Amino acid sequence: MLLKSLYPKISANGTHFLNVSDEHQIYVEDSGNRQGIPVIYCHGGPGAGASSDFRRYFDPEKYHIILFDQRGCGRSLPSPSIKHLDLAALIADMEKIREYFSIDRWLVTGGSWGTTLSLAYGQSYPKRCLGFILRGVFLATKPEYDWLYQPNGVAKFFPEYYRDFTSPLTPEQRQDPLSAYYHLVQSDNEVAAIAACKAWFLYEDRMSSIEHQGDCKHEIDDPHIAHCLAMQSAYFFYHNSFLREGQLLGNMEKINHLPAFILHGRYDMICQLDIAYQLFNSWPSAQLQVLPVAGHSGFERQTIDAFCKAADKMAEFIQGI
Repeated sequence: MLLKSLYPKISANGTHFLNVSDEHQIYVEDSGNRQGIPVIYCHGGPGAGASSDFRRYFDPEKYHIILFDQRGCGRSLPSPSIKHLDLAALIADMEKIREYFSIDRWLVTGGSWGTTLSLAYGQSYPKRCLGFILRGVFLATKPEYDWLYQPNGVAKFFPEYYRDFTSPLTPEQRQDPLSAYYHLVQSDNEVAAIAACKAWFLYEDRMSSIEHQGDCKHEIDDPHIAHCLAMQSAYFFYHNSFLREGQLLGNMEKINHLPAFILHGRYDMICQLDIAYQLFNSWPSAQLQVLPVAGHSGFERQTIDAFCKAADKMAEFIQGI
């Protein structure tokens, strides 16, 4: 059976910088059919920024596709920044995007941390959501942080990557790597901060895919992306993503009547499959698809196939309502 590939590359209809505070402008773009089904894609990280390839998950004849760089990262200004940044601010920014395009309801989608933001937005504004497509679920709970940053989690699978991740830290700092990184990436010591950002970025990047040769990667392609991702990820995770423990699962009654596709790689080493199952078990109207030979990346073959097919099916469902 042939796997579905990304839709052909398309250009943005327009790019926009929205003022969301006295200090922040966010980069927003739209593409596809402006008369089509509105869809917003929430990128991961936090701080990773939006890829133009996210447009290609969606049929441009059926969808009005909206991408944005979350506050303080990517092409948004200033970047990188954590000033006046929290989850509530990102949710409010999404509402400003919706209002800017005069959208009544839209399909909310995202990957990795983008699933966290998608769920938090949906639970804040359920009447503005048509449904969800979520890839690589992250619910921002303590077991998930411990899995990533404590030595008894994913480090058991990738000890050499964890060794490199903790190499910028002193033995004392290695007792609490997340706290140490939170302070390091904001250090006045520019050399130490840059080294920490690179180590954080590479740690995640090398574990993201079972198709691409992340284990051979020792350099970063874009220092700005690494700086944004490390600074914002450490900041959000140090503050528990500004969520109460278990908050997203605890508020599922607000959105679990809406349709959803949950897609998760069986070999996702960053976001654990059992987290996706917890979400699925709280969502009667959701479908869970476990991708048998996929990791965390949004651009592995099975993940692309599943996401594009989910978007096609969601379009059929929404148009049939």
